Amino acid sequence: MSKTNIEYTNVVNVCREIFSKKTKDYGTAWRILRPSSLTDQLFIKASRIRTIQDTGENKVGESIEDEFIAIVNYCLMAIIQLRELELVELELSHNEAEKLYNKYALEAFELMKRKNHDYGEAWRDMRVGSLADLILQKIYRVKQIEDNKGETIMSEGIDANYFDMLNYAVFALVLMNEPGEL
Repeated sequence: MSKTNIEYTNVVNVCREIFSKKTKDYGTAWRILRPSSLTDQLFIKASRIRTIQDTGENKVGESIEDEFIAIVNYCLMAIIQLRELELVELELSHNEAEKLYNKYALEAFELMKRKNHDYGEAWRDMRVGSLADLILQKIYRVKQIEDNKGETIMSEGIDANYFDMLNYAVFALVLMNEPGEL
């Protein structure tokens, strides 16, 4: 397994563990949220990252790393909400929630491997701030698509943007864990 695959898997495992613990604490209360509400949650997290990066001040105490983890998890929740339309129950069992999380986390991983091949791991030479900016850009794109009732003329759909944001957040977390990175 390549270095990137191992690092990616390690980051997603941390995110999954937090998702699992929060699911035990809260159940699947997030299932009440429409995808557009999850997009707004992503906006809040990405905006906070950018504010902290721009000001150098963190008055809440949650780290930028925590916010990127939240972005990974909110993206997976949003993908589940978009893709699993036949699920009408708000409360899923812990096992069912994890099963869906794993299903779409694996899809994101496979997408990352394909894109990483074609782009030659260009993300490794990017700044964490640039990845945060790309996430914000994707959020604005998703908001526009949502405002257009999900219709696009030639662009990827909402779920593709969620997958990209998820992968950018994982890349940011990998870079933040490298020596000398913030």
